[in-house]
Amino acid sequence: MKIISCFFRKIRLKKYVSSILLTIGSFIGAQTINVGGSNWTVSVPTITEAGTNYAGTYESATNLITLSGTLPGSFLNLLTSGAARVSVHHTPTTWNSNLHLYAKRSGGTTNISGLCLGCTATINGGTTYVEIPQAVATAFFTINFSGVLGLGNSVTYSAINGQLQISGVSVIVPATTYNTQVVFTIGPN
Repeated sequence: MKIISCFFRKIRLKKYVSSILLTIGSFIGAQTINVGGSNWTVSVPTITEAGTNYAGTYESATNLITLSGTLPGSFLNLLTSGAARVSVHHTPTTWNSNLHLYAKRSGGTTNISGLCLGCTATINGGTTYVEIPQAVATAFFTINFSGVLGLGNSVTYSAINGQLQISGVSVIVPATTYNTQVVFTIGPN
């Protein structure tokens, strides 16, 4: 039996927010996305024998991340598909290509303010794990809107809980501390 010795590993993930500002004319407001929560430190046990004492895949708490924000009426008027897309990517400080990061969401509420005829706003997608790529954002979920806007409209969304998962932890990944920042953006779908 071959014994493979590795050191204690930590993987730290930081959440950051990135907002896309739409500046088409001075009357256009900007949509926002706010990220709350805490950093996630994954403690992987010391691996002493291949495949016997580590999971390989680790999940955070279901409410590690909380997303909220506002979509102003001026932005909603520009949505040709009737949806805003929340995208995600990660920017590693130190990383190993064998490690794969995923996100999924649960819950979430929407509220429409102002005069609006037959308006609805729903949060769709992202309830199963989506792989988070490096550098290039991928779709996470959408906030769909329909109806006839009046004056002073906006859609607020809140209580969208996010969970992270990391896979690929194994004896072939060098023992060290890996860090990355998870970035969320919002814009037209």
